[in-house]
Amino acid sequence: MPQPSAQVTAAEISRIAGVTRATVSNWRRRHDDFPAPSGGTESSPLYDLPAVRAWLDARGHTAAVGPVEELRTLLLLHPQGSGKTARFLSSVLAAARSASDELTALTELPDVDLAARANGTASTLARVVPGAETARFSAGDAPALRALIRCVRDEGGEATLDVLAERELEAGATSGTYRTPAPLADLVARLVPGPPSRVLDPACGSGTLLAAVARRGATELYGQDSVPVQARRSAVALMLAASDATVTVRTGDSLRADAFGGLAVDAVLCNPPYGDRDWGHDKLAYDPRWAYGVPARAESELAWVQHALAHLVPGGHAVLILPPATASRASGRRVRMELVRSGALRAVVALPAGAAAPLHVGLQIWVLQRPEPSGPERRSVLFVDTVDTSEETGMVRAAGTAEAGSRGGTRGGGRASLDWPALTDRVLTAWAAFAAAPDEFTDEPGIARAVPVVELIGDLVDLSPARHVRVSRTDIEPAELARETDDSRLRLVAAADSLSRAAGHVGWQAAGPTAREWRTATASDLARGGALALLRTAPDAKEPKEPQGTPSVPPATAALTGEDIARGTGPTGDPTGLRPDSTPVIAAGDVLVRSIAGGSGPMVRVAAESDEGALLGRQVHLFRPDPARLDPWFLAGFLGAEENLAGASTGSTVLHISPGRLRVPLLPLEEQRRYGEAFRHLHELRAQARHATELAEQTARLLAGGLTGGGLVPSPTDAGSPVPSDSA
Repeated sequence: MPQPSAQVTAAEISRIAGVTRATVSNWRRRHDDFPAPSGGTESSPLYDLPAVRAWLDARGHTAAVGPVEELRTLLLLHPQGSGKTARFLSSVLAAARSASDELTALTELPDVDLAARANGTASTLARVVPGAETARFSAGDAPALRALIRCVRDEGGEATLDVLAERELEAGATSGTYRTPAPLADLVARLVPGPPSRVLDPACGSGTLLAAVARRGATELYGQDSVPVQARRSAVALMLAASDATVTVRTGDSLRADAFGGLAVDAVLCNPPYGDRDWGHDKLAYDPRWAYGVPARAESELAWVQHALAHLVPGGHAVLILPPATASRASGRRVRMELVRSGALRAVVALPAGAAAPLHVGLQIWVLQRPEPSGPERRSVLFVDTVDTSEETGMVRAAGTAEAGSRGGTRGGGRASLDWPALTDRVLTAWAAFAAAPDEFTDEPGIARAVPVVELIGDLVDLSPARHVRVSRTDIEPAELARETDDSRLRLVAAADSLSRAAGHVGWQAAGPTAREWRTATASDLARGGALALLRTAPDAKEPKEPQGTPSVPPATAALTGEDIARGTGPTGDPTGLRPDSTPVIAAGDVLVRSIAGGSGPMVRVAAESDEGALLGRQVHLFRPDPARLDPWFLAGFLGAEENLAGASTGSTVLHISPGRLRVPLLPLEEQRRYGEAFRHLHELRAQARHATELAEQTARLLAGGLTGGGLVPSPTDAGSPVPSDSA
């Protein structure tokens, strides 16, 4: 029987048409031929998607929709959770391997021929993409196939995979399928000593961890995931990102049905599911993998730890991202004790909340090594705490707990701006020193400590890093603590003065009895008219291979990332993989916009002279205005307006900014400059406020720790008058 037509909300109509919700409401009131609701409720009506598209097409409202949104809209015609959307995943791989002109030619094929071509592709990839053998296409799938091909051509394979996967992942039965953020994946991969050859991820998700280790030279990648669409997505993503590696991905639950039984690899990387009480405890009670003790029903994470160790060659390393309760729950004490006693546990790293989902929890990284017969005795475990370090250590303290890398960003989220380069350097420096000479490791108070095994084996076997490395203010001489606190206070006073000066500027007035109205144009229209250029880094750009014997060259300059914009820092991104011939170089006066909405910190910034020469990161849009026609600060101010960004955002879980849909008022240059000066002062006010807030928090922590630790005491005149003596 034919499937019922897809239904969409008013919000989805506004996204499809590239207009605001208010515009859709006006259409409903003013146009009698606007499609009537076909479902839903009076307050939340639903509309038939084909009817809505026909109405919009007749008025030209869908002409400016980008390829990502067009593909997302067409996928709405496939029932959510039916698995039909996942059929298209193998087509992404074939499209990404084709040249741009070949893809354009494919979109011009008749419907029947295009479907036949897609069926041939699925058959060819059946051995490497899980489930591809069951993919079958008909002429009715041709519109979605054309949208997919255009999306790969214009936006890249990774963006297309995200659109296809999100339709299946939002079906409700796949909660908890989060993508490991790229900086965290890179850190996990770099914790494995040396470039490993064979690597396994038994809960591979979208393949982020395996892609990170592939960039370090891994040549054989093995992955398994219990969610079929994730397994398919991972296989395709890895073959796109690591074309020289051998990729093998299987579908299934690794704990209950290990697809790689008997496989021994150099390294296992994993971000397993957390809090799963139905992981097979009863059926797996006598499993040979439990060499360190049978995990309790509530300890699925320790089952994953032992599963990883079982797949390692002697001396191989496993790095897992785990919830903090794994380090301290009473039910896991015996397994933790054996991991410590045997020398299998090498290090535990505490991360700030917001580093990865679940965002309200400060996760941990466990580094393990399979003991070698007659190998060296391991007498200590390294603990590193990155959660609450002062500014002097080169770290930025986590200040929020919303958004983070589930699949890139979340609606309405507010993410702490973590200083990933500093955090990564701190962890890798400590780990490298410990791995090279564990018995000679020099502790860093409050940051890192090598704890003897004999101190860890006790009633609790609590492996929480904060328990072992947190420095007490009683360990610091009172005079030194007083100087440190006063230095912080003086910096706060200076920052408060700067904030006061910024807040004292008054450069605006009431517009009149009513708000000002103006004509606007989209960024796409302005680009077509030559008023600005829209630039971005080419999708899926890979570093060109150099022939053997080519002399090494210095690394390229840093790339400016979305995190840099949010934190207000200089360019810190890794330029590895950015192709010089297709990566824009930032110039002073460019306007930079983060491509994923949400999180804390600014969305937009005007490039300063200090940014000049940096490469444009992949998740940043660059607007280069013609200075004779557009003022950069005017442009940045209106591009960064909340309503403007909301109207140009697409997606449900991840909100991507469509740069061409951002709107800018049409004003004379002289008037633009007046607005630009006001926006520049506003930028300075926000920057000074953030700096003062950070210093205030740091000073308060120093004072609180000093007073409670006994290193500081209240001044006799702190209350405004001398403290009375006992004889008074």
